Amino acid sequence: MSHTPIDHGRRVGMIQSRLPLGNGCDALLFTDLVDVRWLTGFTGSNGWAVLTVDDLILGTDGRYGDRARAETASSGATVIAESSRAKLHQRLLGSLAAARFVGLDPASMSHAGWQRLAADLVLEPTDSLVGLQRQIKDAAEIERMAAAAAAADAALAEVEPILFATVDAPITEADIRNELEYRMRLHGADDRSYDTIVASGPDHAARPHHEATNRLIVEGDTVIIDVGALVDGYHSDMTRSYVIGAPTAEQREIYAAVAASHAAGVAALRPGIPARELDTVCRDVFDEAGRLDWYLHGTGHGVGLQIHESPFHSQASDEVIVAGNVVTVEPGLYRVDFGGFRIEDLLVVTEAGSQPLTHTAPRPFPA
Repeated sequence: MSHTPIDHGRRVGMIQSRLPLGNGCDALLFTDLVDVRWLTGFTGSNGWAVLTVDDLILGTDGRYGDRARAETASSGATVIAESSRAKLHQRLLGSLAAARFVGLDPASMSHAGWQRLAADLVLEPTDSLVGLQRQIKDAAEIERMAAAAAAADAALAEVEPILFATVDAPITEADIRNELEYRMRLHGADDRSYDTIVASGPDHAARPHHEATNRLIVEGDTVIIDVGALVDGYHSDMTRSYVIGAPTAEQREIYAAVAASHAAGVAALRPGIPARELDTVCRDVFDEAGRLDWYLHGTGHGVGLQIHESPFHSQASDEVIVAGNVVTVEPGLYRVDFGGFRIEDLLVVTEAGSQPLTHTAPRPFPA
């Protein structure tokens, strides 16, 4: 599947236009591989990027020379590939020799790595401008995430009948996981986005991030399926919940509370809302239902080149939602001896509110 090319040159120019920074930095060093990929297009497992007003330099080891030149062509990067770590380090220092102050995100490297560079360079702790810009997705990124979401939607549509048929033909959590991951690839995914969650029964479904096992899914179980696909480096994320067989009154009550919380969160999602407030909107629904103590996590997070990235919707957050964010809304309720339910959608924040990228209609109970 072909996608709209990503304009790395535009990204480079956008970050270069911020130089020099207010703290005096006239060069930026990026060592976080996700930031390096966003800026240059390089997808290898070892590399750094140096950005000045006039130049972009990508450094990597000898394994990736030709690949790096091909992947970074649209960024205009000069590629340095050295088989020796010592030589590559010297080339890094050389690329920054003219810089007065070098901006570097301290979260992107170890203390020892920082100290090694600080012996030769004047480093200035600087929030990653790329990391901040990555939160706002462009059309090419949204196109890839929509394709990933569509692959997960299509796979789940094919697997749901298998899940409900487990009343007559028992199947394991791992079987459902394997079917989903295989079918996502059939529908255009490069890979799964993360370890697909299939959590069933009174104990496993009470664990928000359960790992699928060979437990048989049986009548009466609550089941949580959290599934996402990966397309050209970009992730999707979606959760749907089910009851196998006829639901009990309590199961209907708990699912209804989760559905109401999810709907309230989606309705509240808009530019300018603090992430903490979005979390509060979902929590208030559970509080009114008398089930707040069943809520074990935050309401959602950003998604992009990473499955979990800023902004994060929780009571600890000081972030604000802006147009161009792609985020999840995923409230859930869990209790050992009951199980649990979660509903999660992936949404693009627009000037008017939001638009979903995931489209599987919730079908919690057998028809």
